[in-house]
Amino acid sequence: MTRETRRPAPTAVGVLVVLAAVVLASPGVGVAAAAPAAAVLPGQPSPPPNPDDDELERSRQDVSDRAAEVGRLTARLAELEAEADDLRIEVASRNEQALEARDTADAAGAEADAAAARAAEAREATEEAGRAVDDARTRLDAFVGDVYTHGLDLGPLGLLSRATDPDDLMDRARLTNALSEDQAGVLEELEQARIAQANADSLARAAQEEADRRRAAAEEASNAADRALVEAAEAADEQQGLLDDVLAEQASVRQQLDAAENADAGLRAQRDRYRAWQAEQARLAAEAEARAREEARARIAQAPAPAPGGGGGGAPPRTGSAAMETVIDRAMAQIGITYAWGGGTARGPSRGIRDGGAADRHGDYNKVGFDCSGLMLYAFAGIGVNLPRWSGNQANAGRLVPVSDMRRGDMLSWARNGRTYHIAMYLGDGKMIEAPYSGASVKISPVRYGGLNKVTRMF
Repeated sequence: MTRETRRPAPTAVGVLVVLAAVVLASPGVGVAAAAPAAAVLPGQPSPPPNPDDDELERSRQDVSDRAAEVGRLTARLAELEAEADDLRIEVASRNEQALEARDTADAAGAEADAAAARAAEAREATEEAGRAVDDARTRLDAFVGDVYTHGLDLGPLGLLSRATDPDDLMDRARLTNALSEDQAGVLEELEQARIAQANADSLARAAQEEADRRRAAAEEASNAADRALVEAAEAADEQQGLLDDVLAEQASVRQQLDAAENADAGLRAQRDRYRAWQAEQARLAAEAEARAREEARARIAQAPAPAPGGGGGGAPPRTGSAAMETVIDRAMAQIGITYAWGGGTARGPSRGIRDGGAADRHGDYNKVGFDCSGLMLYAFAGIGVNLPRWSGNQANAGRLVPVSDMRRGDMLSWARNGRTYHIAMYLGDGKMIEAPYSGASVKISPVRYGGLNKVTRMF
């Protein structure tokens, strides 16, 4: 989630105030001057009514009064919009704090699983060493039993007493040497197997102790993440209540502002012209975004397949301008996809998750889409770059460059009190693509420099 800079109403009001001031300064402007009636050409509209002096004076006074009220309401509306922006940032910061804690818990869990796997391997090695000891003992027992069964007397007296001739004596001597060597070999195997078993036992105990420590750390991190999520939800509820109050006052002020503007026909016409221009600009922007999305999707369809594993392994990450354009195309292809807090993976949009607060009220957990960091993760996965999930970690994943040096494909992040609460991608010409906040969708926006904290270049 992030704040959105919205200033259309104050801009329109500023024009209205200028008009009112012009009317005050130039009594003849904006009303018909008294003049002889002119002939109306066929097919042309009739001229406006020609007010008399009393009507002109009353109109000037009414415009003067309304201009003062418009100025007051415009100033208050700007204050309220600033307050709303600050409250949105607070809500976003709390939610991002919870995501950071979950990142930590997930990393601890992965370390615990790896330690458990090492312990299992060590236990297998211990069991294998035990089997080797058993095999060596079996061979030794067989050797002793064989000697006992055949009653071999391998000493000097046995050789002399049983030999029938000198050749028999030599044969018996060679047999004695062979049996002695075999016996020594069996005993050596047994000793080596016992040593291997002792070493394996020691390694298995150490690995199990390490696994137990890692598991305890993972449980502690998971509990901390759960507490952080509860705290974030409570804080978000409180901030959302304040935000709702501010938005309600905004609506009231806008109604008053509408009433003041519409009281004068000239101001109302000016406002209508502005709204028509604004609607046309929105239509043109929507058409441009739709074209950009479809062109990006067409390029992606013709591009090479993403790196194996979506950035999680396999081929090394691609670099260069062509790779960066692939990243941008993957982001642009998602224009119009709904915002879902916690949504977005290396494979595309995914179902959002519960935050216990503002995102839940928008039903993000029932939506399939992206949040700000999810969109970045998906875009870079297409060239084999595996970004972390939390926007704060993403902001530190590459090389930091000055804001004045930002270029196409850089990630832009915003922070309050040192904590990152939003991330987007710079497109050039003062524009960026972002998944802004609950209730919105992926879109192209002007770069907001207020609170812009880091510019991150991946390559």
